Amino acid sequence: MADEDLLDLARDVALEAAALVRERRAGHVAVADTKSSDTDVVTEADRAAEELIYRRITQARPGDGFLGEEGASAESTTGVTWVVDPIDGTVNFLYDLPQYAVSIAAARGGETVAGVVVNVATGEVFSARRGGGAHVDGRALRVRADVGLGQRLVATGFSYVPEVRARQAGAVTAMLTQVRDIRRLGSAALDLCAVAAGRVDAYVEEGVNLWDVAAGSLVVTEAGGRFESRPGAGGSTCVVAAPASGFEAFDDLARRCGFFDDHGE
Repeated sequence: MADEDLLDLARDVALEAAALVRERRAGHVAVADTKSSDTDVVTEADRAAEELIYRRITQARPGDGFLGEEGASAESTTGVTWVVDPIDGTVNFLYDLPQYAVSIAAARGGETVAGVVVNVATGEVFSARRGGGAHVDGRALRVRADVGLGQRLVATGFSYVPEVRARQAGAVTAMLTQVRDIRRLGSAALDLCAVAAGRVDAYVEEGVNLWDVAAGSLVVTEAGGRFESRPGAGGSTCVVAAPASGFEAFDDLARRCGFFDDHGE
């Protein structure tokens, strides 16, 4: 199957899953479980959406691999693996804050070749295909032009592990006086899409997983951005995204502010 066909399937399934999540949000939302800490929650909607995505993709593409945040998995015999976050921004979903998304990526050889991120609350559909550019609702996306560090609006996020969160707070505090401002919106996938759409100038966060960023990282790179991962100061992976022309300056700022573990590289 060509990358364009993978993208079409990802979009169709993501829209169906988003409709399910939207319907669940209209009713009572209950916490089903927790993960890394008592504040890192899973809802029944997360599980239902992942079950739907798994079923639709494996029916359409038997033999493909699958890696889902809520545990659905399959080994690939085709070379294609789907990387899925059924609700990225579950706490926002729980509180009915309109910043949570379905994220579906198709990877071949460890590289994302197609990705879709649907903002469930707004209906926006961000999509990208390797070499085919990035779009939102059919409109081409482009990162903002490079500006000085002091003029950059930066998105970030925090771990649910208290010890890691304390380190991150120190790094964010150090950065706050050197940029325009900081935004903590609550969805890594949508933060990456915000960089791609020019709604923020950069994004840095430690503790995200592959399913959080697999689709969004392709959206941002296809929109003219750059995405990298670094060993984080808290002991897990830290990701960085910014317009390619200004990436190195922001990456260096993140290092100086303490986001990275320099001894881990």
